[in-house]
Amino acid sequence: MRTARLALIPLVWTLASCGGGGGSADHSGGTVVTQPTPPAPQLRGQMIGSATLVPVTVGAGSSVNTLDPAALKTLVDAGTTLGSAVTGTPTCAITTYTLKYHTIDSTGADTPANTAVFVPSGSNAACQGGRPVLLYAHGTSVQTSTDMANLAATEPRLIAAMFAAQGYIVVAPNYVGYAGSTAGYHPYLDAQQQSADMIDALRAARSAFSSINAAASSRLMVTGYSQGGYVALATQRAMQTQYASEFTVTAAAPLSGPYALMQFGDTIFNGAPTTGSAGFLPMLITAGQRAGANLYSSTSDIYEPKYASGIDTLLPGTQSLGELVAAGKLPNDVLFAADSLPQTAGYASAFGADHLIRTAYRDAYLADLKANPCNASSAAPLACTPQQALRKWLLKNDLRTYTPNVPLFLCGGDEDPLVPYANTTSTAAYFRAQNATSLPLTVLNVDTLAAGPSLTTRTEFAAAKEALRALTKQQTGSASAADQAVKDAYHAGLVAPFCLREARAFLDSAPTR
Repeated sequence: MRTARLALIPLVWTLASCGGGGGSADHSGGTVVTQPTPPAPQLRGQMIGSATLVPVTVGAGSSVNTLDPAALKTLVDAGTTLGSAVTGTPTCAITTYTLKYHTIDSTGADTPANTAVFVPSGSNAACQGGRPVLLYAHGTSVQTSTDMANLAATEPRLIAAMFAAQGYIVVAPNYVGYAGSTAGYHPYLDAQQQSADMIDALRAARSAFSSINAAASSRLMVTGYSQGGYVALATQRAMQTQYASEFTVTAAAPLSGPYALMQFGDTIFNGAPTTGSAGFLPMLITAGQRAGANLYSSTSDIYEPKYASGIDTLLPGTQSLGELVAAGKLPNDVLFAADSLPQTAGYASAFGADHLIRTAYRDAYLADLKANPCNASSAAPLACTPQQALRKWLLKNDLRTYTPNVPLFLCGGDEDPLVPYANTTSTAAYFRAQNATSLPLTVLNVDTLAAGPSLTTRTEFAAAKEALRALTKQQTGSASAADQAVKDAYHAGLVAPFCLREARAFLDSAPTR
């Protein structure tokens, strides 16, 4: 029996300019994108109803309204990689709320979404008085039930322990398409829509703070991991370039995100697909189609017949990636045909008979890449004019378009098989090329042991990798299985907690603007 590679990918952490306008027809079961209905501007960011308390299950089925530090530590140590050894011992109790709010979909029409809010409390000074607000963007999930207010899940529990239990009021939107949403799809990596969603969640949360005993200071932080890293940077960009009179961001910490989306897509189609591409590419393509980018007239323009029908409504859904592979609805992370060229050494598993993307479509993408190359320089990577529809959509949503004016922390690991570290280095190089002398930018590669800042974290990260490798080898007797275990855990289980811890230290020390 083959092992489903997609089933091994923790895409809940993966990946992680508006798309407006016109309709596009679908002639083989694809989504029909209609003309958008402009929303009533006053609705954006307004609460729908009131904030709702979310009890947390502890012990033998009992639940509590406020989780004390000891109980949270028990939860984190039991269900989170490395637990409180990385997050630190919780200082504050936390109370979880959920609230629904008005935001916009990919066409700019009004739609509801939902956010979690974690409120710290306790006798320690870190838990009292005006608390900093952290706007957190979560990683990719393929299941619509994803809810950041659910502390039984890994990512919400980690964020609660890492930030709320250390004194931050955390606002963590679920995004359009997930819990609390009626949209029926997710605008995946649509920079304008996703940043608008985050901003509207914060607006709604601010209006609820007084009713949930959340006393906010003037300090506003933005962070996120994987897809959430991308969304966090898009949100900081929007706050700086569109809403500067409304928001003053103290600092931002986007982590392991696909910020350089044009480069990311070109690298995949040029023969080096990342782990999980067969899962996230359909989400990205569907998002572009929904936004009016006219990426196809029929899903069969892009996908092999076995997978074309219904793929535009598949993700996110009710099944995990492993279940989708087992049901024959997605290939086992095989993107291109076995004879499709070029193929980069080391990526053979992404090529095979049971593949997702039609060779004719890939060839058209590559022809445009050859005729209209991008990423020619760090200073102007997007000085290009692609004509192929998907490449135009990637260019539109690449975040290398401005220079941040707040302290910025980028973190990742250079062996990341899901979101290549090149996204971080290329984005940092672009920012530095715009303003090399005064840009407040800090970049951390947790996978290097060179002398310099954060050496303790980098040393602990190396030890965590080796511990996992040694344990797997002891259990299986296989060095290759041990290497694979590290690869499978790398993005979500290993890099995430260490980057988040360093992000917290960075945000803690950022001067109030």
